[in-house]
Order: sequence, then C-alpha cells, then structure tokens
Amino acid sequence: MIGEESFMDAHILNWTRTGRNAFSGALRVKNPLPETPVVRIREEMILADSEILQAMEKGEIVIEPYDRSCLGTNSYDVHLSKHLATYRNRVLDAREHNEIDHFEIPEEGFVLEPQINYLGSTIEYTESHRAVPFLEGKSSVGRLGIDIHATAGKGDVGFCNYWTLEISVKQPVRVYEGMPVGQLIYFLVEGEILTPYNTKDSAKYNDKTPLPVESMMWRNKF
Repeated sequence: MIGEESFMDAHILNWTRTGRNAFSGALRVKNPLPETPVVRIREEMILADSEILQAMEKGEIVIEPYDRSCLGTNSYDVHLSKHLATYRNRVLDAREHNEIDHFEIPEEGFVLEPQINYLGSTIEYTESHRAVPFLEGKSSVGRLGIDIHATAGKGDVGFCNYWTLEISVKQPVRVYEGMPVGQLIYFLVEGEILTPYNTKDSAKYNDKTPLPVESMMWRNKF
C-alpha cells in the first residue's frame, strides 16, 4: 500500500497520428490511492460442546436418550435405530402417496443394497427451540459408502421428533442397530422466530414417531 509521502510514476501513453506510441513523460502523483475498504461478513456460529450443554440445561435443546460420551467438540453423535423401511413400488410418483413397508434390523445386522432407497431413523428424539439443527453423516460412515440423507440435512427451529434418514449405499454393506451414523450440529439463528416448526399448520413431519416416515410431497399442491 502506498504511503501519504510516497510517489507513484505513471507513464502516459500518447498515440500519434501515425499510429506510433510514445511516452510523454512521467507524471508524479502525490496523493496515494485510497485504501481498499475491509468488508466484514458475519460468520455463522456453531455451538461448541459447552454451549450445547448450556442450551440443554435451559431446555432449548433436548436429546433423549442422552449420553455425555456422545458429545463431541461441537456436535452430538446420533445412532441408527432398529427401524428401516422401503417403498412398496419401484416407480414412485411425486403426486401420489407412496407407501412404505417397515421392518427391523435383526441382531446379526442387515445388508443394505445399492439402488434401493432405504428409510431409517435415529434412536435419539431431539428438540431444538433456539438453534438450527443440522444432521451430517459421520466420516466413518461415509468411508463405508453410506449416505444418511439425500437432501434433508437441515432441521428447523421447533423441530421436535426423531430424525428420518434417507439411506443409500455405494456397495452392499451390513449395518447394525445402535451404530453411530450421524452427528447433530447446531447453528445460532439471528432474529425472532415467528413460527417455530412445531406450530406450523403446513408442517408435514410433526407427528412424533420413532419409525421412519415416508415422503409427504403428495400433500403439496402442484
């Protein structure tokens, strides 16, 4: 950056009628260029472990069952329940109610197959009344080629339920009830919440259930 007493030499290019260019000399500029303004962008804040604990003490975050060993530096580990489901029809219709068949993971585990859309659920029931919960898959699960959600990783303030998982795999893999599959991350939200999710008339997934819930897209008008 140029200081106030610094000089900058700028050569002025003079185009002649013959098309040849020549330098007309050096222009000595005493005033420096203005300093580029620094734009500060407000960073999203993720709750640390201590903040998660404080929010739980206030009832702003609820996790049941809760295990202190599952609390990470800035997340909480959630686990796969015994409940799985698959759609009855191979071809799904976004305008229709696509029904699912529920089944349970046996003690010896269950092998997930590629090209099948499995719905699972978390063992944990959660509530979040001031922070936005995000569910992300654990690194170890991803390295097995397991995706635990297709598009629905973000919850809403006021979401009070078990989490339905949209599970797909790259190759056959055996999964077990109780295995850690994801981690909840909590983001602070700015501004007043006018309509928490659990008070919205249009909310499609407010009914409390430990079972995975099928798509309610058919309730939309389109």
